[in-house]
Amino acid sequence: MQINVLQCRSGRDFDENLAFLREQFEMLPQVEHEQQLVVLPECVLLFGGHESLQIRALGEGNENPFTQALAELASQYQVYLVAGTVPELSQDGRFYSRCYVFDPQGQVMGQYDKLHLFDVDVADGTKQYRESETFCPGEHVAVVDTPLGKIGLAICYDLRFPELFQAMREQGAEIIALPAAFTKVTGKAHWQTLLQARAIETQTYVVAAAQWGQHPTSRRETWGHSMIVNPWGEIMAEKPSDIGWVQAKPDFAKMNRIRNEMPVLEHKRFQSAVLK
Repeated sequence: MQINVLQCRSGRDFDENLAFLREQFEMLPQVEHEQQLVVLPECVLLFGGHESLQIRALGEGNENPFTQALAELASQYQVYLVAGTVPELSQDGRFYSRCYVFDPQGQVMGQYDKLHLFDVDVADGTKQYRESETFCPGEHVAVVDTPLGKIGLAICYDLRFPELFQAMREQGAEIIALPAAFTKVTGKAHWQTLLQARAIETQTYVVAAAQWGQHPTSRRETWGHSMIVNPWGEIMAEKPSDIGWVQAKPDFAKMNRIRNEMPVLEHKRFQSAVLK
C-alpha cells in the first residue's frame, strides 16, 4: 500500500477549497496494483469563521455537503480516504469536528469526533482560540478496521494527550491518522517532537496531514510540516511548506519486529484513562 498525505492552505470558501482538492487528486501519484490511503488535513473544506459560517455552509438539506463531496472523491479516485474534518451538528446547537473514513466506493467505514478542544491563548495574530464556542467534544476513541490495517483517528490538539494514543494502540491500531491545523507558533515549538513521541510510544505509523501558511481572509497562520513517522520514530516523509502531496510505504514486518523486540504493551503497568 501507499500512504498519501495532502498539505493544504484552505480558506472560508467551500467551493474554492473543493476545487483545489479535485485538482490535487488529479495529480495524486499512482502506483500500479497498490492500494492507496489518503489523509487530508483538519478543516479541509472550510477553514476559519464562526458558527454562522458553519451553518451557512451546511445548508438546510438532509445531506451534509462536506461529507457528500469527500465521499465522492474517495469513490472517483478509488482510495481509502481519511477525510480531514467536517462539521456535524450536535444536539446542543454546536458542532462536532468529525473525521470520516471512506472506502473506495465512498462508503463510510468509521468516524471520530475530536475529543480535545483547542481553548488556549497563543502569541500569534489570533491570540485566543476557543473551539468550545463552536464545537463540542466527542465521547469515543475510534480505531477503524480496514483492508489496509487498523487505523486510529485523532485530530490536531489531540496530539498533546498521549493516553488517547495509548488507548488506540490497545485497540489494535497500526496506523494513526492525524488531520491537523497546528498554529505556526505551537507547531514550531512542539509539532515534530510530539509526532515522533506518539509514534515511538505506540509503535505505530503516525500520519499527520497539516494545514500550512497564511490563510485567505484570515489572521490564521499554520505550521505545515505534514509528515509520516514510522514506529521507530523516524521521519519517512515530510513536506515542510507549500501545498501538495507527500508519500511513503509502510513496512508492517518492520513494525511487528519492533513490537516483538520491545513489547512495551506487555510491560505496561498503567491503564489508559477511561473517558468521562
